[in-house]
Amino acid sequence: MDAFRKAVEARDTDAMAACLADNVVFTSPVAFKPYPGKPITAAILRGVMRVFENFRYERVIADGPNHALVFRTEVGGKEVQGCDFLHLDENGLIDEFTVMVRPLSGAQALSEAMAAQFEQIQAEALEAFNS
Repeated sequence: MDAFRKAVEARDTDAMAACLADNVVFTSPVAFKPYPGKPITAAILRGVMRVFENFRYERVIADGPNHALVFRTEVGGKEVQGCDFLHLDENGLIDEFTVMVRPLSGAQALSEAMAAQFEQIQAEALEAFNS
């Protein structure tokens, strides 16, 4: 999972998207329903890069195709600690992407920041889907 970690740390959203399987399912820490597909997942990741400040991975835990990447960041001045839970398919691409964050104040800041991004995220996903 080095390629994804390096892409995130470099804030390279194209390289991040290249690590996603077409059938990836993204599960957000602040939304009830999962988001299926590469176009919406890549657009969400671009939105996240716009709202995360001082992002850093602190630890990676790997067990075969399952990976947990523990991170810290700030959103709107609130500290956020979280974890990206990733599952890799047989081609080494991410087909399951679940994010969990804490504390509640950080999750609320993330929810508000991403809500402000969502119109742009939807437009980007639709553009990618149609191309």
